[in-house]
Amino acid sequence: MTPHPGLRPARWAALATLVTTSVLLTACGSGGADPGSGDGRAKSGGTLTFAVSSDTGCVDPQQVGSNDTIYSLRQVVDSLTDQDPKTGRITPWLAKSWDISSDATTFTFHLRSGVTFSDGTKLTARVVKDNFDAVPRLGALAPLAKGYLSGVESTTAIDPLTVRVKFQQPNAQFLQATSTHSLGIESAASVRRTPERKCAEGVIGSGPFVLKDYVQNQSITLARRTGYAWGSPLWRKKGEAYLDKLVFKVVPEAGVRVGSLRSGQVDAIGGVGKADEATLKGGQVRLARRANPGSVFNLGLNNSRPVLKDVRVRQAILYAIDRKQIADTVYPTGTRPASSILAHTTPDYKDLGTALAHDAAKATSLLDSAGWRTGGDGIRSKDGARLRLTVKWFANSATNQPALELIQQQLKAVGIDVVLKQLQISQIAQTQQSGDFDGLWGNLTRADPDILRTQYSTGLANAYRIPASPLDSLLTRQAATTDPAERTELVGKAQQLIVRNAYVVPVVELQTQLGVANKVHNLDFEASSRIQLHDTWIG
Repeated sequence: MTPHPGLRPARWAALATLVTTSVLLTACGSGGADPGSGDGRAKSGGTLTFAVSSDTGCVDPQQVGSNDTIYSLRQVVDSLTDQDPKTGRITPWLAKSWDISSDATTFTFHLRSGVTFSDGTKLTARVVKDNFDAVPRLGALAPLAKGYLSGVESTTAIDPLTVRVKFQQPNAQFLQATSTHSLGIESAASVRRTPERKCAEGVIGSGPFVLKDYVQNQSITLARRTGYAWGSPLWRKKGEAYLDKLVFKVVPEAGVRVGSLRSGQVDAIGGVGKADEATLKGGQVRLARRANPGSVFNLGLNNSRPVLKDVRVRQAILYAIDRKQIADTVYPTGTRPASSILAHTTPDYKDLGTALAHDAAKATSLLDSAGWRTGGDGIRSKDGARLRLTVKWFANSATNQPALELIQQQLKAVGIDVVLKQLQISQIAQTQQSGDFDGLWGNLTRADPDILRTQYSTGLANAYRIPASPLDSLLTRQAATTDPAERTELVGKAQQLIVRNAYVVPVVELQTQLGVANKVHNLDFEASSRIQLHDTWIG
């Protein structure tokens, strides 16, 4: 059992290893954003204005997956546990300790006393139970939260400060899942709201900031929570946050965001691409970057489409893409071409770079063998139909469009006509659920390899319509095993199957890069490369 993760007794050591596998940090400065701060100069007060590129149209942390929105909403809710971004170790937060059964089917959390939500109500085991019980009823926007709790048998409030979660089978990934924003704990009043109302009006959390105002596609405004006293032990400051107010402005144009930062109209910006680096270097601005764990940016193929049911076509797409050219041309300095479906910073990542090497000749040969013949305009056809794919994408990153335009050129060179169609980020769940796409551009961040099960198990959302295969067993078994070596092997085999069958096409790793004014201190990255603003101050 585990009274505290730092003690690492023998019965828990195997499971602990699963969540303390190295999470690599690549950043400008300590903690990713502020070298040399934290020396006593910190002061309270002020407003931090942060410009992001998009708005998902939802202000419920349990239902959002886009970093632009998570940046703000993560400040509103606390989680049962936290995860150290440097080591991957799981630490206490709202839960001061926990016990895990030897078969990883039962997790018992012992809650801190004295924690309250911003409406004045207390954190209790019943509130945690109600949060977890409500997750399956959340809408299409919540595949992460629902995936984390899939297979749950019961959640029981043992006493006012002890809650037990029991799964039908071993679920080793669950401890790390409790550190995520998707399982952030909301008040009883929020849990009673419909998913639609939570999205539109927001939620009440126990976090260091409180949601004060939301104007869709314009801004999210948060205010400091008075009396906050139960922050993560990973944070520098005890008690309340430094800043009085946080304002997240939606500024879709990258050039406008950069100009606003340089002129002092905003204090930080997200989505800094390679083209903006030279403009921002020097002066009163610095760049902060950290590689994101989880699934890399990929072309998610709809495996149910007649054309894409042929593995040779999918593999041709995989070989036709020059990942290094895309990484070097479009993405921030230091961005890596994909060498697996998982980023290299994800525990149990397996290097499959050779299998993802650019090979236009091989792509051409595969399309030839599949019966696709090149026409006079260079585009292939078969049985009178052109080899055309519609790829849908969302403007939640400045790099999305230029990356896809390069992919469009690379695929055209082997005879595949790609049509790019931009959608609003608020349409992502509807698009995934409907299957109305040939290809879908995106990534998903999580500092645990179980992200593969969330995205590619046919027993869960299965947005890419992957057929039932041995992949399902691998994904189920890796989530269940408490043996670190076995999990590494299973996750490695799962990555190999995904890449070999080109169910989706890995392209480039996501490296979060922010522009931050030098007057902003301790703007830190957390384990999933989102931001933590409790410790942030201006001066």
